[in-house]
Amino acid sequence: MIDHLSLAVRDLAASAAFYEALLEPLGYRRLVEREATVGFGKRYPEIWLNHRPGRVPEPDGTGLHVCLRAASQEAVQAFHQAALDRGGKSDGAPGPRTAAMTGYYAAFILDLDGNKLEAATFPKVPE
Repeated sequence: MIDHLSLAVRDLAASAAFYEALLEPLGYRRLVEREATVGFGKRYPEIWLNHRPGRVPEPDGTGLHVCLRAASQEAVQAFHQAALDRGGKSDGAPGPRTAAMTGYYAAFILDLDGNKLEAATFPKVPE
């Protein structure tokens, strides 16, 4: 099980504002703020942004990919829209997806540094 992850960002203030907006619909909030790092989580910091001013943005399609669980399709949509409203790029609009084992509903975004984040929910299938 993964406990937390760290993302390198060029502009800590801009990235912290970006992540605060897109993580809020998923239940994350800003919990820790230090000179060179900001931590987001539900009860403890699970996602850390670390200031790396010399970092070069990743070319589209080559950065880190992280998927975060969303409680609903509406939360996935709000995650995606918040990213677009704050300078992120869509890398897959909200909608149904098919995986090897199940169907799900997800959206993909590229953050300000080219990292790919996904929000996904797994709606119950009627029996």
